[in-house]
Amino acid sequence: MKIDITSNKFNPWIQLQTFEKNIIALHGKCGAVATFVGTMRDEGNTVQTMFLEHYPGMTEKYLQTFSETALQRWDILDTLIIHRVGEIQPGETIVLVAAWAKHRDSAFEACRFLIDTLKSRAPFWKRETLNDGIKWVEK
Repeated sequence: MKIDITSNKFNPWIQLQTFEKNIIALHGKCGAVATFVGTMRDEGNTVQTMFLEHYPGMTEKYLQTFSETALQRWDILDTLIIHRVGEIQPGETIVLVAAWAKHRDSAFEACRFLIDTLKSRAPFWKRETLNDGIKWVEK
């Protein structure tokens, strides 16, 4: 299980490849990996940037709890969550969630649980800079 909250831009496909390569327990045992990659969108060309805030320590603990729950609930081998904070531009990656399993159903279900729970319960706050001002976004 890996949880990473970063202010740095990241390539989700390189992160997946690196994680898989370094986790010996996955080699030859994994039959499926389900992933979700979320990017910043700007519907209507009105959002210039988004700023994501979190509570260091607390947010990681929430994400670790979600990952542990997924590992207990489904027959999965491992999980990965990487989430950006700080200033994000339209088109940039915000989040990567992945679940490795022997079979696809477990991988899909665990991945969906992780991203849905993250979106609804993890302590992140979004502030958008718009063409006509700044606003906080409710979940």
